[in-house]
Amino acid sequence: MYTARLPQTVSFRIAYFLHRSHILFLTIVLLLGTKTTARRWCVSQLYYTEGMQKFAVFDIDGTLIRWQLYHAVVDRLAKKGLLGTDAKERLQAARMHWKLREHPDAFHDYERELIAVYESALPSLSAVDFDATVAEIIHEYKGQTYTYTRDLIARLKAEGYLLLAISGSHEELVKAIAEEYGFDDWIGSKYQRKDGRFTGRAEIASFDKRTHLTALIEKHQLTTKDSYAVGDSQSDAAMLEMVDHPIAFNPDQKLFTRAKQAGWRVVVERKNVIYELEPRDGSYVLA
Repeated sequence: MYTARLPQTVSFRIAYFLHRSHILFLTIVLLLGTKTTARRWCVSQLYYTEGMQKFAVFDIDGTLIRWQLYHAVVDRLAKKGLLGTDAKERLQAARMHWKLREHPDAFHDYERELIAVYESALPSLSAVDFDATVAEIIHEYKGQTYTYTRDLIARLKAEGYLLLAISGSHEELVKAIAEEYGFDDWIGSKYQRKDGRFTGRAEIASFDKRTHLTALIEKHQLTTKDSYAVGDSQSDAAMLEMVDHPIAFNPDQKLFTRAKQAGWRVVVERKNVIYELEPRDGSYVLA
C-alpha cells in the first residue's frame, strides 16, 4: 500500500510553524494575562517543548563547592589588608556571631556584613590584587566539592544535558569553576571595572535567578521538560520552580520550607554519607 509522505523539509517547516505559533500564543497570554497562576502556567509551557535540549542548572557556592567562594575571596582580601584597616576584625566578629548560632539569621547577618565590607572598599581595590586573590582561591578550593553534586554533574553531562551555572559569586570565580567542571554556560555577579579599578557598580546574579535562567534558556533553545535545577538557598528557589527535577541540596531553612510545600526532592550530604529524601504525605522519608 502506498503512503504519501511530505518531503522532510516541508514537514519540518510545518512543525516549525506550529511550534512558533504555540510560542506566540503563550507569549500573548503571558503579556496580557493578569492572574499570577495563569502567567506561571504560560512560563512553564513556553519552555516545556518537545525536541529541545534538556539542561541542568546548578548553584556553585555551597552546592558544588563545599564553602562560599565569595566569602573566601573577601576574607582573603581582608587578611591581606586590601579592604581597609578594620575589615579583618569586622569579619571575624560577624563570623563568630554566626558560629555561636546566636539567632536563626546569624549566617545571613554575617553575609550582609561581608558584602558591606567588600563593597565599601571597592573604589580603593586594585583589579590586579583582586585577580591574584581569585587565582589563589580557585587553586585552593576547586577540588573541595560535594560528592553528590560533582557526580550528578558528570552523569548529566554524559547523558547530553547542557550544563548551566548561576551563582551570586563573582563572575571570575564562577567562570573558573564552570570551566573546571565542564559547564556549557554560566552567570556570576559582575563588578564593573575601569582603568584597572572597580567603579562600585555591580550586577548581583543571585538577586533574580529566574530572569537569568530564562535568558539562558532562550539563548540556547532549551526546554524545562525533564531538566534539573540544584541549589542550597532561598535565592535558588526560583530556578527550582522552573524545571521537572528540582533538588534542594543541603537546603537552608527557607529553601527547605519551600521544598516541603512544593514536594521537591531534598538531598543532604554529611561527612561521607548522602541522604536522599523523598516527599510523602507532607513529610520526608529516606529514599
